[in-house]
Amino acid sequence: MIVDKNIPSHIAIIMDGNGRWAKDKGLNRIRGHEKGVRSVQNIIRYSSRIGIKYLTLFTFSEENWNRPKAEVLALMKLLVHSLKKELDDLMKNNIKFKVIGDLNKLDSITQTEVKAAQNLTISNTGLNLNLAISYGGRHEIVNACNKIIKHKKEFITVDEFSNFLYTSGMPDPDLLIRTAGENRISNFLLWQIAYTEIYVSQLYWPDFDENELENALQDYNLRERKFGRVSRDV
Repeated sequence: MIVDKNIPSHIAIIMDGNGRWAKDKGLNRIRGHEKGVRSVQNIIRYSSRIGIKYLTLFTFSEENWNRPKAEVLALMKLLVHSLKKELDDLMKNNIKFKVIGDLNKLDSITQTEVKAAQNLTISNTGLNLNLAISYGGRHEIVNACNKIIKHKKEFITVDEFSNFLYTSGMPDPDLLIRTAGENRISNFLLWQIAYTEIYVSQLYWPDFDENELENALQDYNLRERKFGRVSRDV
């Protein structure tokens, strides 16, 4: 474990490759999602253990609603089952749970379970776990603009704009990890990742583990985050 290095305050992960992992093994896509849930559980626990304050996982995108109805239904059932199963663990590890995205599109059962988990963990002070569900970055920005119009604001600063996003009150991600070797942002946290360091893992999400997270953290610690300033070495 990296104990003498700079630990990012906020890590965001685009969890990609569940379906391809299953296909490579001759399995149904849902088996890939089920294995992916186990990776989620491992990474949450490990992130909490090493002192990461915010972990945002891209769980279900706005575009994912276009997938076959049977797969979407299975994913929602898997989400509800996982929440019920992991609630005790979230409480035991002092983890605060939050969902970001358009929750109105979720079915009533899923909405109920999500809200219950958020309310139960609201006072926890450890890792802030954010699941991006029914989430799209462009939709989030448009939603923020509509909120600003509703508040009848004629002028707004960059910092004030951030207060109208789903991630209001959170620091922007320091590190964005994408799995399965893909080099796309996929409409994820478009505003928030303006200066985020990006690490692309070649592993499918079901194979992503603590060792690969350590590889990402080691790579992050080799970066010089200039934020537009001149390099220290110049």
